Formats: sequence, C-alpha cells, structure tokens
Amino acid sequence: MKKAKIIFWTTTILIFLFEGVMPALTSQSEMAKEGIRHLGYPEYFGNALFVFKILGVLALVIPQVSNRIKEWAYAGFVFDFIFASISHFVVDGIDFQGFFPLIILAILMTSYLYHHKIEHYKSNSI
Repeated sequence: MKKAKIIFWTTTILIFLFEGVMPALTSQSEMAKEGIRHLGYPEYFGNALFVFKILGVLALVIPQVSNRIKEWAYAGFVFDFIFASISHFVVDGIDFQGFFPLIILAILMTSYLYHHKIEHYKSNSI
C-alpha cells in the first residue's frame, strides 16, 4: 500500500506541476499565446484551457474531492493530451512536441491506475 501511495502521489504531483503550476506561471505570456495561435486556435481557447487545467489539477490533488469529479478530471486531461498531440503532429509534423503530451499522458495513466488501486484497497479494508 505504501508503494502504491508513493507512485500515485509522485505521478499526480508531476501532473500538478505540468498542468497546474506551469500554466499558472506562463498562460498569459506572449510565448504561450503564440503557441495557441500557431496551432490554429483562437486566444480565448487558451484561456478556457487554462481554467479547466487548474480546476482539473485541483480535483486530482485535493483528497476531499469525490471520485466522480476525479474521474471527470482524468478524462478531461486524457482528451487534452491526445488532442494536443494530434494538433502538434498536424501543424508541425512528427517531432518531439507531438510526443511530449503522450509522455505526460503515460504519467497521468499511472496516476489513474494507482488512484484506483488505493481506492480498491480502502474499500476492501473496511
């Protein structure tokens, strides 16, 4: 159980850093706005994405948030990473920027799997 919690929190904190802290620090920078424009999205899309990323990471890291809300947050991030990857591949071709969201997706999937392992353990130990 201890190993599962360590893996869960390590992967979840990485998601928190990449999808919460980094956007909070950079979302209004000219580089971030240009990145959104470069992919063909309007500026308001970047603003909406920022809000949902912040809400999503808060749902993942706050233990009191219900599992149903956490499921929606995980699902939202899956869509985010898949579509980010597709967008980069279509606009920039096959390069690292297209694969990076898939790497983060693998981290997210690990967090998700270990979240469920911990919840399963909790429900069986009662």
